Amino acid sequence: MGVLEKVGTRGRKAASAVQESVAELPLDSILMSDCIEAMRSLPAKSIDMIFADPPYNLQLGGDLSRPDGSHVDAVTDDWDKFDSFAAYDAFTKAWLAEARRILKDNGTIWVIGSYHNIFRVGATVQDLGFWILNDIVWRKANPMPNFKGTRFTNAHETMIWASMGEKSRYTFNYRTMKTLNDELQMRSDWEFPICGGQERLKRDGVKVHPTQKPEALLYRVLLASTKPGDVVLDPFFGTGTTGAVAKRLGRHWIGIEREPGYCAAAIERIEAALPLDESALRTMQAPKGAPRVAFGTLVENGYLAPGTRLFDTKRRFQAEIGADGSLRCGDATGSIHKVGATVQGTPSCNGWTFWHYEAEDGLKPIDAVRQTYLLATQP
Repeated sequence: MGVLEKVGTRGRKAASAVQESVAELPLDSILMSDCIEAMRSLPAKSIDMIFADPPYNLQLGGDLSRPDGSHVDAVTDDWDKFDSFAAYDAFTKAWLAEARRILKDNGTIWVIGSYHNIFRVGATVQDLGFWILNDIVWRKANPMPNFKGTRFTNAHETMIWASMGEKSRYTFNYRTMKTLNDELQMRSDWEFPICGGQERLKRDGVKVHPTQKPEALLYRVLLASTKPGDVVLDPFFGTGTTGAVAKRLGRHWIGIEREPGYCAAAIERIEAALPLDESALRTMQAPKGAPRVAFGTLVENGYLAPGTRLFDTKRRFQAEIGADGSLRCGDATGSIHKVGATVQGTPSCNGWTFWHYEAEDGLKPIDAVRQTYLLATQP
């Protein structure tokens, strides 16, 4: 597509226009264009992080069927087809060169792929001067079987995470990742199911995009390597997973996508995304070495009574404390973290900062009760 068209989202156009006049960036909008052409329109050293899900060049031949004869909905779109490995390599080098130009000196890039392309992409990443920090293995909890029985089931994809150079002072929120992983150091093998259920976008029962990534994957990527207010670019935006998660986490986003149908689905999806409370974003990290206290301990010791109602800061959600320290909010039941994540539609939640109780001077986070307990019980 030769014409670069900016597609905004309702409710954020005014704010985006102000930001754009300062930073010359089309914040929180989609550039409907070829990715290389669109990146060339962006200023140098202006982007904090890039997440790229480029064509995998799957080289599929013919239709694929299940043992019962039903058709497998595989990737057969023209955007995934290249005439040769040389053509794919030239395309990869061109978009990665533009990515390097627009990334800030302390920015990072994530590229996801399968065995079809990730090794070729990785070589180009290093050839262009990026410094590989990690290769992350996304282990699929529910991979598609190998129906022909001729190979191992392909149950993972690989993400390359790279900085601009060996000495780059890139963002890595180590404590946040450790907190997210129940106070264990986060490893480089991540297990998530492939995108499905209500999260999978469909029209008339057909997938809108064949390779839609799960929001949980992007949630961890953005939480690990960006800060609130950072600008995240996705040059292969598809149906907008990166934009939806960036909005939830208080990051700015820019998407590049040339297919009008994908753009329309992405805009609708991002407009419906619910941002997290600011208090939750500020306190994702647990203090290093802080004693661990179960929420049920506070209930057992009378610091919060069963039946007490808890709220988020905007009073959108109301939960009730059970005698065992669990919460109930509508049909959602479980821990303070699980119920907080369920009602927000996010993969995880720090329940200590999300849930608040009614005090004489207004809502207070239940973490304040935990601190009171610690002061009373620690020597």
